[in-house]
Amino acid sequence: MPVVNELIRSEADGAISFGNYKLDTKSKLPDFEHCGDTYKVKTFNEITKLEKNGSFVYESVPGTAVNDFKATDTSVSFMVEGNEDAQITLGLEEGTSYDIRINDKDAGTMATNMGGKLVLSVEFDGEKPVKVDIKKACL
Repeated sequence: MPVVNELIRSEADGAISFGNYKLDTKSKLPDFEHCGDTYKVKTFNEITKLEKNGSFVYESVPGTAVNDFKATDTSVSFMVEGNEDAQITLGLEEGTSYDIRINDKDAGTMATNMGGKLVLSVEFDGEKPVKVDIKKACL
């Protein structure tokens, strides 16, 4: 799974891919149009950040490459890769519990904070991308 050399792109299935953790200097692309929304991406080896219509969506420290990012009202899924283990923060619904799966393994249930942010960590094993699936928990 390669980095996204164009910083962000639309996929044929409606998903987006973004981020390039191999860059040594900050790069950004504002005003990227996708399915009626406007995205802004900032990325390089230290951080990758995505905003949608001016609102926070995704951030990783250090930087990552994200492929096939799909978000609905009840779920988020994507493939992610990087040079080293990363902390990922997602902007979701405030005060809500989510079931987390990483590489199809149950990683537990986590709740967002008052700002709607959910923080998780991913470990990279060489060049293999990590699959992340997050679904609103049924209570």
